[in-house]
Amino acid sequence: MEVSAYATLPDTVRGRIVALTAGVLPEVVRLPPALKRIADFAPARRAKAGGAMIASVIAGDDEVRESVGTQLRPAYLAEGGEDITLPEDPAEAAAVAWLVRPDGWEIQLKEALDRLEAAAVPAVDAEVARLRGKLAAAENEIREVRADRKARLDDLKADNTALRRKLGEARAAAREAGAGLDGALTEARSALARAEEELASRDRQLRQLRSQIEKMEREAAAERRTSKTDREDASLRARFLLDTLLDAASGLRRELALPPVTGTPGERIENELSSVDAAAGAGVTSSAHLEQFLAMPRVRLIVDGYNVSKALWPDSALDAQRLRLLRAIAPIAARTGAETTVVFDAHSASVRPTAVPPRGVKVLFSPEGVIADDVIRDLVDAEPAGRVILVATDDAEIVKDVRRAGARTVPVMTLASLLA
Repeated sequence: MEVSAYATLPDTVRGRIVALTAGVLPEVVRLPPALKRIADFAPARRAKAGGAMIASVIAGDDEVRESVGTQLRPAYLAEGGEDITLPEDPAEAAAVAWLVRPDGWEIQLKEALDRLEAAAVPAVDAEVARLRGKLAAAENEIREVRADRKARLDDLKADNTALRRKLGEARAAAREAGAGLDGALTEARSALARAEEELASRDRQLRQLRSQIEKMEREAAAERRTSKTDREDASLRARFLLDTLLDAASGLRRELALPPVTGTPGERIENELSSVDAAAGAGVTSSAHLEQFLAMPRVRLIVDGYNVSKALWPDSALDAQRLRLLRAIAPIAARTGAETTVVFDAHSASVRPTAVPPRGVKVLFSPEGVIADDVIRDLVDAEPAGRVILVATDDAEIVKDVRRAGARTVPVMTLASLLA
């Protein structure tokens, strides 16, 4: 893995790179036109509103990246010298090393990435241990239920045997009574009828218990399949993190690691920008990054319909926008298998618009009096924790709410790069 490539860096490191760049953007000379407009924003809005554009430019334009590093360098110079002192936080240190690029910066970047990835391994191990415990508890419960059902079945079989024996005895007594004992024969026949009724009742109970046992076995099989799926998901996440760790660690064999430093002259800047980290770290900032998420199993893609269509085709009518968006997004759903839902706003319409959804894509119109933003929030809240959920929108309020609920947001221009 080429550690200096922007797209290969972890989300937290890319978020810090965007935040640091946004902080010095007004001082950078020869900015592209797109970034000049962002540079006029207030400091807190630069990374939030222009994060995707900053990430796109900084990843592909070495001249802009070098200018940003020049502006950041004085804040990290060691006192009385020209050496760069990196922050203690691994994500911050990796971002500074990638932007400023002092001597030996690749080694410093790899060391910071190694510390960052090492901190993520215990969380994966804990999740795997939790799922294994859950599976063991389910298997114990199934064994206990089977044992109880088997004991009850054995009791019924024993009762059934005793009743059959009594029936045989009654029949034998009836035969011995002879033809002249009409009263005894009548009583024997009554006893025989009662015995047969009791036997039929026991047989019905036995069939019911067998049906319950079969149902329990089907439920146990379903539980095992669910547990296996959970284990496979946890193993996939663990394997992904392990491969990342192995790739990052392979480069460290070429050089000696530098000793850790204490103290940091950038603590003030870190505290000022800490509020930006959360907003910058939960977004998908490139088409390659989006492709990686769409390739994951059971991914959920929710598209803010008119927010996307009005940004891409502002001069078209709403009907034409809906048709173009659905046609463009259908190949993504077919290629990736992602569960895709497009939500259009219809809160002020008393008659629902018509739309023919393509295969693999669900189309929703918000109910009368309910805006599409609330429908998207409800869809995200309904998903279980841990599932990969992508929400394509540029609406700042939706971005803030769905990120708080655990979803990742996709800027409109990033989604547009994949549309047919």
